[in-house]
Amino acid sequence: MQSFIQSLPKAELHLHIEGTLEPELMFQLAHRNGIPLPYPSVEALRAAYDFDDLQSFLDLYYQGADVLRTEQDFYDLTWAYLQRCAEQNVVHVEIFFDPQTHTDRGIEFEVVLNGIHRALEAGRTKLGISSFLILCFLRHLSEESAFATLQQALPHKDKIIGIGLDSSELGHPPAKFERVFAEARNAGFELVAHAGEEGPPEYIWEALQRLKVARIDHGVRCQEDPELVLELEQRQTPLTVCPLSNLKLKVIDRMEDHNLLWLLEQGLLVTINADDPAYFGGYLLENYVACVEALDLSKEQVRQLAANGFKASFLSETDKARWLTVVATSL
Repeated sequence: MQSFIQSLPKAELHLHIEGTLEPELMFQLAHRNGIPLPYPSVEALRAAYDFDDLQSFLDLYYQGADVLRTEQDFYDLTWAYLQRCAEQNVVHVEIFFDPQTHTDRGIEFEVVLNGIHRALEAGRTKLGISSFLILCFLRHLSEESAFATLQQALPHKDKIIGIGLDSSELGHPPAKFERVFAEARNAGFELVAHAGEEGPPEYIWEALQRLKVARIDHGVRCQEDPELVLELEQRQTPLTVCPLSNLKLKVIDRMEDHNLLWLLEQGLLVTINADDPAYFGGYLLENYVACVEALDLSKEQVRQLAANGFKASFLSETDKARWLTVVATSL
């Protein structure tokens, strides 16, 4: 089964590029930029990846991002991720980046964007991996800060396809950003939002009705609201589910408890993704394998999940059809 998953072409739609910062690269960039780290070794840093909840992870995540200073740093970060994609036959990625994490530290918006974009272009030409870039607002910051970030993004619509919403979910409902999402929609961006990871089903409703998003990132708590499950099934609104992340951040206690299979059986357009793989112990292949082992997924269910990744993407209908054919004929 693992070789079957490996051979399947896969799309990844929920991946924070800052969350691919492996300890080895973090130390390398810290040395390059003369930044002291509060950990004596790679092993000590990796041992700190034991989280109680989303916030305890975010605290370390933002600390780690501080080593990213130059365009080359962002290029190296993104290129390392794309090389892993090539090894795992991930052929299309739609990745998130968090500019406020960097602009609030005095890093220019263009430094972040250009480093990531250059690497994505190299991934396209050298590795054959297609890609889109989605800018996420940090929901624990103000609406005013989100509006300012959107203004910075507008001149770069050729490099940024969409707008998303991430970071600390509890206490920061999607409705907080209704006006800035309306402006982003009017500017022609695709819209997605994190909802229903730690936050309640009401946050998913808000993301759908008030932000008018095309995809829900996470969304696993929709199960608590039968009407919402029906709505998601009828709309075929994609859920970009991140199983190992859910386990690591205590959204579930055991992988065997994950509701991925239940969501799939309800007819929802559910996909598998890695979220912040450097912190959560697995990239896309490892997430698929963990689900197969814990939930006893069949080959056809794995094939359906891979197909859903392309269906839920922002690829053209022609490109979707091409990849769906390859998935359907993979042995």
